[in-house]
Amino acid sequence: MKSFLKLLKNKYFKFGVAITIYLLWVIWLGNYWFLLGAPIVFDIYVSKKVNWTPWKKRSGKNSKLVEWIDAIIFAVVAVTIINIFIFQNYKIPTGSMERSLLIGDHLYVSKLSYGPRIPNTPLAFPFAQNILFGTVPSFSTIIQWPYKRLAGFGKIKNDDIVVFNYPEGDTVALEMPSNQSYYDYINMRIEELKGFDERNNVKRTDEEYYAQARKEVWDRYTVVWRPVDKTDNYVKRCVAIGGDTLQVIDGEVFINGKPQKDIDGKQFVYYVKTNGQPFNSKVLEDMDIYDSDIQYSGDGAFMPLTKLNYEKVRHLSNVTGIEPIFRGKGECDLRVFPHNKAFAWNQDNFGPLYIPKQGDSIALTPKNLILYKRVIAHYEKNKLEVKDSIAYINGKPSKYYTFKMNYYFMMGDNRHNSLDSRYWGFVPDDHIIGSPVFIWLSLNQNKSFPGNIRWSRMFMLAK
Repeated sequence: MKSFLKLLKNKYFKFGVAITIYLLWVIWLGNYWFLLGAPIVFDIYVSKKVNWTPWKKRSGKNSKLVEWIDAIIFAVVAVTIINIFIFQNYKIPTGSMERSLLIGDHLYVSKLSYGPRIPNTPLAFPFAQNILFGTVPSFSTIIQWPYKRLAGFGKIKNDDIVVFNYPEGDTVALEMPSNQSYYDYINMRIEELKGFDERNNVKRTDEEYYAQARKEVWDRYTVVWRPVDKTDNYVKRCVAIGGDTLQVIDGEVFINGKPQKDIDGKQFVYYVKTNGQPFNSKVLEDMDIYDSDIQYSGDGAFMPLTKLNYEKVRHLSNVTGIEPIFRGKGECDLRVFPHNKAFAWNQDNFGPLYIPKQGDSIALTPKNLILYKRVIAHYEKNKLEVKDSIAYINGKPSKYYTFKMNYYFMMGDNRHNSLDSRYWGFVPDDHIIGSPVFIWLSLNQNKSFPGNIRWSRMFMLAK
């Protein structure tokens, strides 16, 4: 035993363990310039010529303050490395995934599930996503690294729950309501301008409409740009992957013509009619339905219900009927992707829509350019122009386009209360953060401590 403890203290043994871990990390990273760091590892453990922690003495006792500073620096560095390469905590802020995931669930999000990304923006304040305080950004764009994903344990599959960077979060009007994006405002304003001009027989180009709408939002709000890895984090269910064709019919998702598998936590909004008697709040709370979920109207209320809760509510003594609140097929909702009257889609009847897959090619037409122009021009960084119904990509006339990345279609399980791909379109592969593995803490915002702790959800798998 003594000899084993002596071995653990041996500087060459420590160096051997450290350099092995470091070399494996370099191989995983795939950037062999980091081999230049091997002499530093040797010096830290063996030669000790340079003091790599200049804030503390190498010999003799340090003050309590120095020890605290050393511990904090070590903790910040260690947690930052863990957050980048292994896992990250994520708190559910909204009800878009209810009842699968609840507001107040704290998730262990694995970066290893699909492979961690090398940060696009390495110069950033630790533990802050994009805002340090007020309107001060938590990052600097002096250094920007290209997208690179390390090897992971697998790839995204249909119906996986995924954490990702918000695709429309690259340009943000800070004072705008959180449920409206910069692009949503631009699209809606363009349609308003077009409608006004149609009534007055005025004709303008799409570029002129965009320029006016853009000027209006820039004049009215503080507009900032954020790199991919510094946009807000979202969590949704991946209902379709690259190569799939998605369609939503009366609220139900179909992938390649087949219905999506049944999801226990999926819910829709219904109007629940009553005989005039109020709901028993305790009965509803037992179903995890709170006043914050309910909108009272007339002799009833609008409320989100899962299939199980639908049956429970239907049999309540004061309930006389339940009506689903679905938009009809052919009703055009311009808030819905692609925000164009050529596609009469809404949240309940949407598609069919092909999800781009890396390496697949599509024929370019004026109509499908409406669907894929942001993919081609923004996500895949091409210069796209359309002249006389002909697409010019990087200055060359193009009849076809081959996708460089995989894309995904994300939806919340709370189908009528989710800002998801039905509103902002595709999620590119370079926006993927990781996969929630389990819930390590869950706090009910409608209750006070200690009754707010949902013990039954502790360490429950996210599925």
